[in-house]
Amino acid sequence: MPKMKTHRGAAKRFRRTGSGKLRRRRINKNHILEKKSPKRKRQLRAPADVSSSDKRMLRDLGV
Repeated sequence: MPKMKTHRGAAKRFRRTGSGKLRRRRINKNHILEKKSPKRKRQLRAPADVSSSDKRMLRDLGV
């Protein structure tokens, strides 16, 4: 049986850290940024950890 392919859409959205944790980009940072405060936009820069309930799904996708 061949190897499972990585889900490319998921692979572009999630990254694994050196310690093995999954990181994701935060939402609300793409458009309509004019009305959002600088503090809010600055805080949205930091990547977020993936919730534990989503980790199994991402493992099955090959991320």
